[in-house]
Amino acid sequence: MSKNREFLWRRLHSLLGVIPVGLFLVFHLSLNFTATGGEESYNSATGVMELIPHWLLLVMEWVIIYIPLMFHAFYGVYIAFTATHNTKRFGTFRNWMFRIQRMTGIFLVVFVAWHIWQTRIQKALGDTVDFDMMADIVANPWMLAFYIVGILSATFHLSNGLWSFLVSWGITQSPKSQKIVTYITIGFFIILSVVGVMAILAFV
Repeated sequence: MSKNREFLWRRLHSLLGVIPVGLFLVFHLSLNFTATGGEESYNSATGVMELIPHWLLLVMEWVIIYIPLMFHAFYGVYIAFTATHNTKRFGTFRNWMFRIQRMTGIFLVVFVAWHIWQTRIQKALGDTVDFDMMADIVANPWMLAFYIVGILSATFHLSNGLWSFLVSWGITQSPKSQKIVTYITIGFFIILSVVGVMAILAFV
């Protein structure tokens, strides 16, 4: 792979990780958070999606979610196994963030595939994605733990990926701006994690 082509692939990978994949994650966790209001609240919120024509919903899912997600995931795995650590440039903290980014990315490939199998594919096979379905899934303590780890991995991956996105796209170039964004993305990670974990626990 030429350097110019790899540069463009990495830029596309970074962009898709924030838009639309990152935005979808925020939307998805926010939608799930309605479960904290009870079964009726969650079913009403998710039921709105049923108002969209099936063919249009299918096109939207593939264009906005699945295709960008697959490219980001598969190319991310390639980056994870070919990238080298740069402790001189980013320092120990950033190097650890990079390591965890790689680890969560690889784990998320498994988690997201399993989550799609348990929900979207089961829906295609005739099941209904509702409060009861999610309650049945997390009734198993191991599956609940798996989902919590998956949620925390996703919120960290997005938050830290957002920091990397701002740096790689030249938006935050100075050490001071990068430090400020570090605090902002950590706060974003905490808030999004609380929303996600509270949402999944609401099904218990």
